[in-house]
Amino acid sequence: MQTYVANYRSPDGADVSGLGVFEFESDARIGTRANLHDARLRLLELFGKDAVSWTITKVERKGAKSKVADGQMELDFRDPKPQPKRKATKAYW
Repeated sequence: MQTYVANYRSPDGADVSGLGVFEFESDARIGTRANLHDARLRLLELFGKDAVSWTITKVERKGAKSKVADGQMELDFRDPKPQPKRKATKAYW
């Protein structure tokens, strides 16, 4: 089984607004009907009847170090990168 990350979106004006990502597993290749069907079933398992009108906008393969972690934002405690030094401008007059 391969793990995938799917983005979903609810229609405008829906009672419950939804926009985000979730993970699911599927044996089917990415972009196939079977893969989208597995994503749809997982979406309905997670969010119930509110998600019937929601659409799956994109499905991606989850890598070993995916930036998406179940829709949860991650904190980065590293020091900021230093800004590159700009070359001094010369006045030509």
